Amino acid sequence: MAKIREIRAMNDEQLRQQLEDLNAELFHLRFQRAAYKNPSPARFGQIKKNIARIKTILREREIEALIAEIEAAVV
Repeated sequence: MAKIREIRAMNDEQLRQQLEDLNAELFHLRFQRAAYKNPSPARFGQIKKNIARIKTILREREIEALIAEIEAAVV
């Protein structure tokens, strides 16, 4: 799930679920690293980037909703 187009196509609930899944996967990778199981270092970066992308999209949508609410109140 690296494509931003795919992330933008999801609704908010799907994004929150994906965020939860990625955070859980990151947690498990950290445990594997602590137990010397040698997880792929590249996977850490991929997960963190995807988490950042999802959080960015959620924040953009939140800001858009606030702007729409303000504009509706002004008019």
